[in-house]
Amino acid sequence: MDRLNGSARLMIVSDLDSTMVDHEDPEDVSLLRFNALWEAHYRHDSLLVFSTGRSPASYKQLRKEKPLLTPDIAVMSVGTEIAYGDAMLVDAGWEEILSRKWNRDIVVEETAKFPELIPQAEIDQRPAKVSFFVEKVNAQRIIDVLSERLEKRGLDIKIIYSSGTALDVLPRGAGKGQALAYLLKKLESDGKPPANTLVCGDSGNDTELFSIPEVYGVMVSNAQEELLQWHLENMKSNPKIIHATQRCTAGIIEAIGRFGLGPNVSPRDIMDFQKWNGENVNPVYEVVNFYLFYERWRCAQVQKSEHYLQKLKSMFYPLCSFIHPSGTEWSIHQCIDTMERLHGDRQGKQYKVWVDRVSSAQIGSGSWLVKCNKWESFGAERYCCLTTILISSKADVPNALVWLHMHQTWLDGPDVKHPDTWLF
Repeated sequence: MDRLNGSARLMIVSDLDSTMVDHEDPEDVSLLRFNALWEAHYRHDSLLVFSTGRSPASYKQLRKEKPLLTPDIAVMSVGTEIAYGDAMLVDAGWEEILSRKWNRDIVVEETAKFPELIPQAEIDQRPAKVSFFVEKVNAQRIIDVLSERLEKRGLDIKIIYSSGTALDVLPRGAGKGQALAYLLKKLESDGKPPANTLVCGDSGNDTELFSIPEVYGVMVSNAQEELLQWHLENMKSNPKIIHATQRCTAGIIEAIGRFGLGPNVSPRDIMDFQKWNGENVNPVYEVVNFYLFYERWRCAQVQKSEHYLQKLKSMFYPLCSFIHPSGTEWSIHQCIDTMERLHGDRQGKQYKVWVDRVSSAQIGSGSWLVKCNKWESFGAERYCCLTTILISSKADVPNALVWLHMHQTWLDGPDVKHPDTWLF
C-alpha cells in the first residue's frame, strides 16, 4: 500500500475462482482484457486486492496456471491471512487480532465428532482456518450444533458455508469482509482512504464484502444462488450493488463502466493500431499496447503490411538498442527485421503476451523510464523477463513518443529453458 503517494483512485477487491478467474474460459480472454485495462489505466494510482478462500500455497499454484497480475494485497484463506506485494509480506497485526479466543486444536477435536464433515486437502488447512466438504442437506444442522459446542468451550468462532459444499471454521473476527474493513481502517489511519472501492464476488463466502458500508459491489453473472439469495434478502435496495450481465472478469469491467469509476475500455478491445496512441502522451499506455500489437502480429491478427512496419520503425530512435535477456545486444533494425519474419508464427496456437507491474518514472523533461514484467505463454510454457524501456517525447511531433533503449532480464532463473524466438 506504500506504493502510492496518496489515496487510491480506485481499489478493486475481487474473489479469484469464478470471479477474477473464469475456469470455463481456457483462453483467459476476459482476464487478459482486465489485465491490459488495469496496467494501462489504473496500476499507477489504484490498488488491486485479491480476496480468496485459497490458502497461500493454493493461491501461488493458481498464479502459475493463470495470467494473474501481481496484486498490491492478497487476502487469503477466507480472510484469515493478509499479505502485501509480490514478496507476500505477512500482516502480523492481523494475525494477532485473529488469535484472540481461537484454539485450532479444540476446533479439530469438536469437528471430528461429525462424520459428515470431510476434511479438505492439507494444503487448505491453515492456522486460523479449518476446512471441510459437507453435503448441503447436512450443512445447516452441523453449523448450528457445532457453533453451540465451540461457544461452550470458550471459543469465539464463525462458520462460513459456500459453493454448496465448502464449510470453513474461522475466528469470529476473520472473513473477507472483516479483512477488508481492517485494510480500509489501516488506509484511513495512514491518511490514504481510497476514493472508491469496488468489491467483486460470486459465492457465499463473498457476502461479507458486500456488507462493508459505502463500497460498490458487483455479483458476476455466474454468481451462485446462495449469493443472489443473500442479496435479495439483505441488499436488494442498495443501488451500489449490481448483478452483472457478463461472467467473471468481464462483469468486473462492466461494473467499472456502470458505476462510472474510470476507464472501462480495455486496450485489448481496440483492434485498430492507429487508435492506440490516444490524445495524450502516455508511456505506460504505449508499452501496454505495443505488446498487444506484438502478440497480434505473431498470431497474424494484424495484417503483414509495409504500413505497420513503417509504423513500428517510427516508434524507435534509429540508434535504439535492445539488450536481449540472453545478454546479447541487438540494433532496432535487427529486431524489426526478425519481427517481420515472425509474422503468423503463432497463428492458431495458444499464444499470449501480457505485462504486469508496469511503472513509469519521469526522469527529465519529456523522458520516462518504464519498467514492467513482460510475460509470454505458449501452450503450457510460460516465460517472464524484467523489461526496462527508456522513452522520450518527439520534439517535432505532438503527442508522439520514441523508444530510445530497451533492456530485458530473465526472471525465472538461468536454468530454465527459454524460447528460441523470444523477441522484444
